[in-house]
Amino acid sequence: MQIVLLCLMILKLTPAFAATVNDAYGGDPGCALGSGIYRHTCPEAEAIIFYWVEQAVAEDSRMAASLLRLHFHDCFGCDASVLLDDTQDFVGEKTAGPNLNSLRGFEVIDKIKSELELLCPQTVSCADILATAARDSVLLSGGPIWEMQMGRKDSITASKDAANNNIPGPNSTVDVLVAKFENVGLTLKDMVALSGAHTIGKARCTTFSSRLQSSSDSENIDFIASLQQLCSGLDNGNIVAHLDLATPATFDNQYFVNLLSGEGLLPSDQTLVNGNDQTRQIVENYVENPLAFFEDFKHSMLKMGSLGSPSNGQIRRDCRTVN
Repeated sequence: MQIVLLCLMILKLTPAFAATVNDAYGGDPGCALGSGIYRHTCPEAEAIIFYWVEQAVAEDSRMAASLLRLHFHDCFGCDASVLLDDTQDFVGEKTAGPNLNSLRGFEVIDKIKSELELLCPQTVSCADILATAARDSVLLSGGPIWEMQMGRKDSITASKDAANNNIPGPNSTVDVLVAKFENVGLTLKDMVALSGAHTIGKARCTTFSSRLQSSSDSENIDFIASLQQLCSGLDNGNIVAHLDLATPATFDNQYFVNLLSGEGLLPSDQTLVNGNDQTRQIVENYVENPLAFFEDFKHSMLKMGSLGSPSNGQIRRDCRTVN
């Protein structure tokens, strides 16, 4: 705990790094991100977010992956639209295919927002909370730390159709993955690095059902057999498997090691080595050099985190509803 807090304090003392990142990966010109946004208006913001994330992960180690995934599914927009409940005016994103009965951690965000609203009302956006909670979840799982870029606004609407169309599905091919990432300005390398988030967390049998049917000679037969046994029940919708069997709660490069062994859980994972020579080379590099993965992951997270913050957004008082 003390080491983690020391790391956070050190990062707050490095505005030059933050400025460099903002120049390179700045978001919507109408809502540029930067460091120290809440230094005077809500100086305890990051500490409060970290406290609640630490508590949640201590109670349920899977929550680290869940909070990280919430941020992923909020982007490519990074505007807290994923947190909005349905209204008479729009159908939100919570019931979109990639999110329904899948996203978790909303109550953690609610707790963080409630305390921040008491301390510094309508100051810290829900989108910034999501991005910071994701960073802290990676750190608490043993992964890298990076300077948070703040200043996102919260959207005043949400789109189920956009979530269905933009979020890559678990059966995506490399070509589909690359296209969806490039559509928002992220590269093939960003896509592979960010896929490394699957080094923690779980997935339901329904998301990797096509892996159960595989009979290719290049597949890991024992791994496939273990998945078939796990998901053999008629009602397997709530059965989950670790995305990384070896170190399921540790943020490391084991995910990429698993891919080379044919033990990628989702089809969209395994395709990184089976479906494209370029992505396979990046995977192999991350297996050999875990520090390269950490560096690329944090920089890709900064790029993704700068996407699409609306200049006409707001700071919601309640992350589930528009003001």
